[in-house]
Amino acid sequence: MTEQNVRGAFLIQEHYCKAMAAPAYARICAALARGLNRDSKVGATLLDWPGEPTRAALPLRLVGGLHALVLTGKDAGLTALFNGSVTDPGAIEADLVRVLVEHDADLLPWLDGPPQTNEPGRSAALMTGLLEIARRHGPRIELLEIGSSAGLNLMIDRYRFDLGGTIVGPADSPVAIVPEWKGPPPPDVPIEIVSTRGCDINPIDATDPAAEARLAAYVWAEKPDRATRLKTAIAMLRDRPVRLERADAADWIEARLAEPQAEGVTRVLMHSVVWQYLPEQVAERIRVTMKTAGARAAVDCPLGWVMMEPDRALAHQVIRVRSWPGDGAWQTVATSHAHAAWIDAGLPERDPTGIDLPDAAKISV
Repeated sequence: MTEQNVRGAFLIQEHYCKAMAAPAYARICAALARGLNRDSKVGATLLDWPGEPTRAALPLRLVGGLHALVLTGKDAGLTALFNGSVTDPGAIEADLVRVLVEHDADLLPWLDGPPQTNEPGRSAALMTGLLEIARRHGPRIELLEIGSSAGLNLMIDRYRFDLGGTIVGPADSPVAIVPEWKGPPPPDVPIEIVSTRGCDINPIDATDPAAEARLAAYVWAEKPDRATRLKTAIAMLRDRPVRLERADAADWIEARLAEPQAEGVTRVLMHSVVWQYLPEQVAERIRVTMKTAGARAAVDCPLGWVMMEPDRALAHQVIRVRSWPGDGAWQTVATSHAHAAWIDAGLPERDPTGIDLPDAAKISV
């Protein structure tokens, strides 16, 4: 990778922020693309990044750290950038250059790992896919999630959804998720999630105050409704934990699929914005494991796969499903906003503004 790739990653993130109606974050990313230098360890680490910066979500790592400074009240000037009151590109760039130097030690650890955007809103996109699985194979579903982070989407059976008029989930849920819906609604079929289990290579205990603060920093400042929903979801997690294990995704899926499966229950692999972080050898093991398990799936013991993963050329997420018995072909059921603020069940369209991605940044499940 080169310095140009890193600056380009911030410009790509600027493009996504604009597409997701986050203008302040778009301005910040554009200013960082221009203003990054080696006057701080953070700047030098970014510009010398050895891997592919877009797949590593490098811009979001840094912006999460910057937002943490805002949330803790450590820099008033930076707060003005995040609340959108400063819009001049030159002023934004100058202030960010200052911040990287003055808060170098605070920001550097934020580059150590991928952002943990464990967004409960993504459950709406995943539920859209699960309803298609329920239509095909019946209502009872056993969920296996990889890359669960803090496990907030493992509470998908406890949230209330309104998906274009298709209502799912308990009426008294503290979290009601109602994305803007475009196109025909998902199938209005019975669905019963009989169990949820998940794994993550480095799971987060969201009930720990420090971990909760870290998750909050990754919520975009322009979206206060997401911050409120996150806080409520974490309170639900404190009230009743989920089954979340520390494990390699491929090891865990291989072990889970080797377990006996209850008759009349569809076993479903589920994930959202995870695939880009998997080493290719891990991703390939999961593909092979699912194909092998799919070949032995039976009518009374079906297998499904539901994902919400980015198509960077579209500048949004794609919700796809596949299942067995059957041909196991992928079907796109909808596209969505990265945090599922909207879901579009129409045919996906290419982003009219266009974006030229380096090959290494492209994601293929």
